[in-house]
Amino acid sequence: QVQLMESGGGSVQSGGSLRLSCAAFGSTYSTYCMAWFRQAPGKEREVVAAINSDDSTSYADSVKGRFTISHDNAKNTLYLQMNSLKPEDTAMYYCAADWLCRGLGSTDFGYWGQGTQVTVSS
Repeated sequence: QVQLMESGGGSVQSGGSLRLSCAAFGSTYSTYCMAWFRQAPGKEREVVAAINSDDSTSYADSVKGRFTISHDNAKNTLYLQMNSLKPEDTAMYYCAADWLCRGLGSTDFGYWGQGTQVTVSS
């Protein structure tokens, strides 16, 4: 099985930047589907960005042009570079992974990290 651990969250002002990391431990494979989700209090969990082993990426409309997802195969680490942060980006961010991309819903991913908090102030 695979264990995921997020890091890099914190508190920043509007317009600031953060880089989230998700390290994978245990059994890993050359093929994968990984994604970042976020959930704010009182709201549904939503996908932010996704990437597969072919480097194909997908972004939520709300973060296009501001966030960049990438993966370092040598380090088995997923990243999310977040620029021009807005207060509405405030949420708990989760790393999710599976060996095959079936969809972008939370039920499409079998492995999850514990989450890292991102807070953006006005």
